[in-house]
Amino acid sequence: MSLLEKYAKLAVRVGVNVQKGQTLLINVKAEHYEFARMLVKEAYAAGAKKVVVKYGDDIIGKEHAVHQDFETFTHVPKWVVAEYDDYLSQDLCRLSVYAPSPGLMADVDGTKLAAQAKAQGEALKAMREYTMANRGQWSLISLPTPEWATVVFPELPVAQAYEKLLSAILYASRVSEDGDPVVAWNEHNAVLAHQNQVLNDFNFKSLHFTNAKGTDIVVGLVNDHIWAGGEETSEGGHKFNPNMPTEESFTMPDRLNVNGRVYSTKPLNYNGKLIDEFWLDFKDGKVVDFDAKQEKETLEQLLNTDEGSRHIGEIALISHKSPISDLNILFYNTLFDENASCHMALGRAYPMNIKGGTEMSAEELLAHNSNDSINHEDFMFGSEDMKIVGLTHDGKEIAVFDQGNFVI
Repeated sequence: MSLLEKYAKLAVRVGVNVQKGQTLLINVKAEHYEFARMLVKEAYAAGAKKVVVKYGDDIIGKEHAVHQDFETFTHVPKWVVAEYDDYLSQDLCRLSVYAPSPGLMADVDGTKLAAQAKAQGEALKAMREYTMANRGQWSLISLPTPEWATVVFPELPVAQAYEKLLSAILYASRVSEDGDPVVAWNEHNAVLAHQNQVLNDFNFKSLHFTNAKGTDIVVGLVNDHIWAGGEETSEGGHKFNPNMPTEESFTMPDRLNVNGRVYSTKPLNYNGKLIDEFWLDFKDGKVVDFDAKQEKETLEQLLNTDEGSRHIGEIALISHKSPISDLNILFYNTLFDENASCHMALGRAYPMNIKGGTEMSAEELLAHNSNDSINHEDFMFGSEDMKIVGLTHDGKEIAVFDQGNFVI
């Protein structure tokens, strides 16, 4: 079995964990058609009733963005919504093979891109809620493209850059020649489960983050919050791994109780534009001031998407000493970069991060200070000198991180 065949088996059997009789929806780049065939073969071997493959192409997407007028580009046809609604009427699971094109849209009208993202987010809200509430299994993995690889390794010829990025992705995903990635992920999930349990046992009221870059921010946590990360369980009772790779423990912040300033430590790739070296000031949970050395206008468009985009819906803890961080590679891909650094997300919270959250209505979640938005954009702020102090409900201060790593 080749490494890519091992990777496909891992994605289908452990990532999305396709069950007999389910429909699997795969989103993949056009250049990854051979890998898509491996995924389809493995999914049917796992008992899938039907596999739907949807191909995308960023270069064609840019042509659309440049040449379509504003109304055409931002219009979401009713048949697209109906198609996704039909998928949701089935026993559905989703697998996405993500490959970013960092900076591709740098010269495209950001207002146009933001409007399209908002229109699609609103039109396909039901699919987003299905995913974020874990109503069905879903998983996100990555494969290189030549364009992405040359951004990550600009000093190398294209072919070498591609192979080096592929090796890094497989390493971070625990896929190797001599090992069984399924066994490796079972062991890794056990470690993350223990880490989550320790954090849940403390039941912190808030977390105070500080580092030498200037981050000094207190993030309140909702009452009855739940720390999660690694393996999760769908509404139907099926285990799955939403992110491969993953190193994080994450939970739900109180949308009205975040105060202070946070500095980014890695670029944020948003709508094909790279927002870099930015900071955000929070008061009572809301971003009230911000700046960026690169793509400030794009950051402003993100923050102004809707009310919830100025609040955070996730706070995630990751030790600086971790397999992805140790690679010392800037991937320009949130799936990887977020797992090398503590991060928070502007936008919607995961309902599963609060007790009973997946059974709550949108109004009930909001009443518990969960955040809602069509966005969920992770950005990295962790560092090798990050210090985190947790405050318990009885007023005790507990060291959670020191010098960038867990100490509890």
